[in-house]
Formats: sequence, structure tokens, C-alpha cells
Amino acid sequence: MGIAEWRGQLERREVSALELTERCLARIEAVDHTVHAFLEVTAERARADAVRTDAARAAGEPLPPLAGVPMAIKDNLCTRGIRTTCSSRMLESFVPPYESTVTERLWQAGAVLLGKTNLDEFAMGSSTETSAFGPSRNPWDPAAVPGGSSGGSAAAVAAGECLGSLGSDTGGSIRQPASFCGVVGLKPTYGRVSRWGLVAFASSLDQVGPFSLSVADAAEILQVIAGADPRDSTCLKAPVPDYRAALQQPVAGLRVGIVRECFEAEGLAAEVKAAVMAAAEQLQALGCELVDVSCPRFNDGIATYYVIAPSEASANLARYDGVKYGFRAGLDEGGIGGGLGGGANLAEITARSRAEGFGDEVQRRILIGTYALSAGYVDAYYRKAQQVRTLIRRDFDRAFQSVDVLLTPTSPTTAFRFGAHSNDPLAMYLADLLTIPANMAGLPAISVPCGFDAQGLPIGLQLIAGVLEEPKLLRLAHHYETSARVMDNRPAADLVPSAPLVP
Repeated sequence: MGIAEWRGQLERREVSALELTERCLARIEAVDHTVHAFLEVTAERARADAVRTDAARAAGEPLPPLAGVPMAIKDNLCTRGIRTTCSSRMLESFVPPYESTVTERLWQAGAVLLGKTNLDEFAMGSSTETSAFGPSRNPWDPAAVPGGSSGGSAAAVAAGECLGSLGSDTGGSIRQPASFCGVVGLKPTYGRVSRWGLVAFASSLDQVGPFSLSVADAAEILQVIAGADPRDSTCLKAPVPDYRAALQQPVAGLRVGIVRECFEAEGLAAEVKAAVMAAAEQLQALGCELVDVSCPRFNDGIATYYVIAPSEASANLARYDGVKYGFRAGLDEGGIGGGLGGGANLAEITARSRAEGFGDEVQRRILIGTYALSAGYVDAYYRKAQQVRTLIRRDFDRAFQSVDVLLTPTSPTTAFRFGAHSNDPLAMYLADLLTIPANMAGLPAISVPCGFDAQGLPIGLQLIAGVLEEPKLLRLAHHYETSARVMDNRPAADLVPSAPLVP
């Protein structure tokens, strides 16, 4: 059931917001002990949100666009009065005194908060295995990862625990888990959606976006969260178009660029390549023209990213020093310095707090970033990476002179098994090989299910458009989705719901 269909049922009084909320809470109770998508379920808050919607309907008030829609929120978005941990021991007890812009807009639009979802610690990871509170699992196969860093948000939608969710995408953290979990994941243009209240990882790359069961639902959510925000100086002031209306425009005549370098990428699975090329043929059948395109530096994005993102992370995470807020080593053993011998100085408290409060992957990226920014190396690494980033953007600019949208696989493989890359960080990083370039250039990109591998795990198709061309991106993705009907032929899965939440 889509959001528009749900709104129609609600307006016709065929179902109540509280009934849908109770169904979602029951689903969470039934499956989340296995999926572990949620870090915190806000059941009473959800019921109160739903009751307000039903009261407004009973009073004859016009219903807002997301009235009664049960939503889950990645736990790096601040929610007033509700813990926001970033899946880190460092922020395990942090309760924000303010609301992020995107979640505030959701509540104003009538959405229901079901809870906060799991992620890789501080959004650093591609599998949700780095969470300090245990990994989430893929609803299609609990032995497989859901992707990351927004794995909990993707898994919650895939497992039928909510109608939509929010994640953040720094190098593929919405699109890659969407691909692994067989849902739609959208990364908007950098600055299209406010980052105010998003706990920062890499500020020039981070962007908030939706997960959903359909492209139409992604458009519904983006319609609410997009737009200027005076509290975020990087947020664009461009008017927000009608994304929902754009879905119905024709796609015949659009030129779709097949990015050559992506299909020659290291580690690209044959099943993934075949499914994505079949999707390209489906677009051709819809009247699109397929064009071979070269972006020579596309596969350089990953090396560039792992200089720029850790550098920005090392600066953003410097605030967690064990003094102002967050985890402080030794506090449980007698206060400041109590567990450090009693006479510990500030430097010792900070060093110990960061060593104990941050997990291995976060510490690794802080160290990489600190090294890349250090005297004598900043020109060789950070400045050079920024120059390559410019070249990546220029490749995209040239490509969009001849095509409307670019097409690639979302990830080189389907979901891998837990522990498969635990001792090989480079192999883990390659899971984002094909998603990172869009972040480097600040472009909108979407992942849509396009098939399944021999094990029944979903495969994702990635579409990339020019700056602020979300309407074109959503239109093409929607027409592909409704014509290919991939999920109609999905294999059986124990956890994935086989029927809508509401008849």
C-alpha cells in the first residue's frame, strides 16, 4: 500500500491512523527481534501521533500530506526528547533538546514516529556491523547484512515495520542498503534537504533522504522534507517543484547514459550486471534512448572519498572530548578522572574517553583524516583529493551535455554475509564504489529494485541526474518500476511481508 492510497483510505474513513500504527507496532514486535532495525521504539508517542490524526479527521479538518504515515528515523537525526545515539557509546545517553529540520517537517505533515533506527557508528560503514548496539539483519536473509550505514532504516521498510523511513547518504548510505534490502532509496541533490539537526560525518557530502516501498512514496516524502532552511547555510533556496506531478510525465525520448566504467568495475557480479542491463532494455522499451557514456574518473571516486570524508570526520568528531558532553571515561568510577587514577589531566581524560567511546572503524577514519590534514601531507592528500573531486564533477557535466540520466548498478554485489569483510576494510569500502561519485558531485541519485540473484537477494539499479533534477530522476524511476514490476516476481522470504499492512 502506497502513501497516496493510505491517505485515500483514511479520508474515506475505511481505516484509522491508530489502526495502521498498531499494525506497524505489532509487526515490529513480531520480527524486530530478528531484524534489529530499531534501537528505540516510541510506541506511546506513535499512538499519540495517530490519535491526533484521527481526531483531526473526525473534526473535519483537512489532512496534511503524510497524515498517519508511520515513519522510522535514522538515529543520527536529532529528535527532541528522544535519544539520538548515532549507534555509538559516545552518545549513548544523548537526548537532544531540539528537533532536526527534516523530522520537524515530517511531524508538521502528520507523520507518526515509530522510533529510531540502527546504523553504522556515526554513519561510518557499509553493513551496519559497526553499530555499538549490534548489527541489523537483512529481512531477505538474516545471515546477510542490510547494507549501511542506514541499514536499520532500509531493513525497517523492507520488513514491513513502517511505510517509510529517513536515512543519510554520505557515500551511498541510502542507496546501497536500499539495493541490498530491495527497497527504494533516494539521495537528493546536496543542499536540496536541510542538514540542520543531522549529526555531521562529512559536511560537504552528507545528505538526508527517504526509503520507501515505491518511487511514488519517495516523492511524497521528499515533497515534505525538501526546501530552504535558514538554519542551514548550505541548504539551497531554489523553489521545490511538484515531485508527485512529475511522476506522470512521459519518459519517451529521454536519453539514458550507460556509464561504461561502471560495467568494467572491479568485483562487479555477473548477476548484477545482467539484471541492470535488463533494466536498461526495459527503459529502451519505454521509448528511452540508450547511449554509451564514459566518465573516466568515475572509479577514482572511492580513493578520493576516503581522503575527503575522513578528513571532514576528523574535524567534526573533534568535539567529542569527554568533557562538554558525551561519553567520559572513568565517570562511573568516581567522576572526572575517578577511573583514571584520580589525578588524570584533561588530555588523559580526552584520550581515554575517545579510545573507549569510539569503535574501531570510527577511530580508523579519524586517524586517516588527521593524517591527511597534517602539516606536510595536506597538499599531497587532501588538496589533491579535492582537485580530483573537481575532475569527477566535470566528467558528469560533460556526460549530461549528451544524456538526461545516467544508469549504473547501485552496488557491485548483492548483500554479503556477516563477517565477510570484517578483517578487510578495503573490501568493505568497495561496496560503495558505484555510489560515491554522485556524492562527490552533489548530484541526486536513486536506487530501485531491478531483480534478484540466485540466492533470492535483491539487486539495485542506480539512476543519477543533474543538479536539482529530481523530477526527471523520479519520473524515469517510477516508469521503470511500474512497467518492470520486479517485486511481483520476488522469491519467497520468511520475513518480508507478502501482503499490504492494510487490506
